[in-house]
Order: sequence, then structure tokens, then C-alpha cells
Amino acid sequence: MHDVTPEEMRSGSLPLYLQISEAISREIAAGVWPDGARLPTEAALAKKLGVAIGTLRKALALLEERGLLERIQGSGTYVRHRTKTGGIYEFLRLELKGGGGLPTARILSLDLCPNPDYLPALSDGRSDHAWRVRRLRFLDGSAAALEEIWFDARHAGQLSPRDIAESMYLFYRETLGFTIARTEDKVSVAPCPDFAPDGGHFRHGAMLGYIERRSWGDTGLIEEFSRNWFDPEVACYAARWA
Repeated sequence: MHDVTPEEMRSGSLPLYLQISEAISREIAAGVWPDGARLPTEAALAKKLGVAIGTLRKALALLEERGLLERIQGSGTYVRHRTKTGGIYEFLRLELKGGGGLPTARILSLDLCPNPDYLPALSDGRSDHAWRVRRLRFLDGSAAALEEIWFDARHAGQLSPRDIAESMYLFYRETLGFTIARTEDKVSVAPCPDFAPDGGHFRHGAMLGYIERRSWGDTGLIEEFSRNWFDPEVACYAARWA
């Protein structure tokens, strides 16, 4: 078992401009910013978010490139709602109960383990070991979920928490060389697992919302299996179709 230091817990933090663009795109998807809404001025929005205008402009330019914003000269910046946002958290279905919420995560442990009985065949199904990542998921800084994520050991012989981005799908794409194309979720309830941090927000055995997910890569193989326990007082599971 890899003991995770405080520095490693946040080593995969996303660049600030990307955090801002993802937060805004999730609010657009949740309807916090409806289609056609005009954003505040850059100065007002930068002040509200506590960032430099240059950082904000970089985030807005990325959202405009993805078709979520339209800048009209002399008028302002307007929302163009799309169900598919193109964001790195496209498949993250957990939201704050009021909608949206910037996802961040703290790694609790990273281990190379023999495949457990409940794990589906990953990648080509020939590996008998997989990497297991256990994390505490936050939305806008509020502890929202515990995560257990598995991917095939064949993708990486050695890993440390420093290698893993807060967005696992960004990590898969940029470090392991595959992308997630589709997912299947099964939602129910389950008791809080025993790896919940002592003295924290989650209590071992308390009933929580539960999501079991299989994720397929661009080659049609299952590349990830995850289990997520979320606090329904903080977050909800949201799925939208156009």
C-alpha cells in the first residue's frame, strides 16, 4: 500500500483556468446558467471568482471553443446551452443539490492489487492485477463522495499519486493513452465503506447513495470499473438527455 503524503494528495490539481472552465460548464449543464443568459462583465466575474482577468479570459476562450459561450462584440458573452459539454468531467453525474459544483479529489490510497471477484474483465482480460485508487471527492470544497476506481495494471508498471490528475479521464488520455467513450451506471444505496477517513465527513456503515460504473474505452473494451458512495445530503446523481 502506498502511503499518501499531503503534498501528493493535491499534486494532480488542474490548472486554474481549466478549473474555472469546468466549473462554468457544469453550471451550464445543470441549468444554473440557462441558454441565452448573459455572463457578468469580465471584471465582475473575475472579482467574484477571485482570479486575474487573464486567467478568466483563458477559461472563457476554452468554453467558446467548445461552443458553450458566444461573445458578441459590444454586447457581451452569452451562454449557448448544450447537453454535451465536451468537458473533462462530461461523465461525472454527481452534482451539488443546487446544481454544478467544481470537482476536486484527494487520493487516500493507491495500490496494485490482485483482481477481486467483483471486478469485470478489464482491457483484454488477460491481466490478473489492477490498480486501485481510493479517493475522497469534493464538490465546491464540500466532501461529497468516496470513490474506488480500478484500471488494468497492464497500462502502467509503476505509478505514484503524483502521476494521477484530479480528472481520471484526463489521466487516462494524457498518461495511459486511451479515452473513455461511454459508461454504464447502476445506482442504488449501500453502507459507507471501511476506508472512509477517520474523523471525517463519512461514517463507516452509514447508508449512502451508491453508483457502480463500467467504462468502455475507444477500442470497445472495459477500461475502468468504479464504485462511488455519495452523501445525498450534499450531492445528487444527475443524468440529462436532449
